[in-house]
Amino acid sequence: MGASRTAVVTGGMSGLGAAAVSRLARDGVDVVTFDIADGADVRVDVTDAGAVHAAADRVGPVDILVNSAGIVGPGAPLWEISLDDWERVFAVNVHGIFNTCHAFVPGMRQRGWGRIVNIASISGKDGNPNMSPYSASKGAVIALTKSLGKELATSGVLANAIAPAVIETPMNADTDSAALAHITSLIPMKRVGRPEEVAELIAWLASDKVSFSTGAVYDISGGRATY
Repeated sequence: MGASRTAVVTGGMSGLGAAAVSRLARDGVDVVTFDIADGADVRVDVTDAGAVHAAADRVGPVDILVNSAGIVGPGAPLWEISLDDWERVFAVNVHGIFNTCHAFVPGMRQRGWGRIVNIASISGKDGNPNMSPYSASKGAVIALTKSLGKELATSGVLANAIAPAVIETPMNADTDSAALAHITSLIPMKRVGRPEEVAELIAWLASDKVSFSTGAVYDISGGRATY
């Protein structure tokens, strides 16, 4: 992969996004961070479709899109969750990916090459108790990626998803401690993952090394995944 490749990483200022930024840079990729946090290359809220499209116009051609922006949301049984909280999780975790793909996919298709890596979660397969908005949103990310991968299958643009188990990131500081303990206990390796471990998988999926995989879901779960 040459230095001519450009990547956008959403949520690129922390957690898996920041790890992906560092790892892609080592491959010679010119990385642009999209985030609401200070220090981002582009300050943008991925839930704002107009702002995302405007940012895409400013950035110009992008070869790689890593959708890492996400929130956990409330830790409570479904019947105790407000509609506003439910919709906020979907706005960031699902609509955000729709917005960035909507902005960047046409250019990738036109140029005949692209890599999209969407960060889902093992909870999108298993469903974590007291995390129904997060689990449901990540299930939606998986289905979105499968559909998009099929739509792009002959275009030279590949779209795949990653489904991590618990990773040691700042996002988990917002997760209910009991829920976090439960989902960590489900990992056969008996530890949480490290961001740099996930970043290696992201880098491969963003490269020329992957060529016959699209619409797929790659588990990185310390053995938790069962299908």
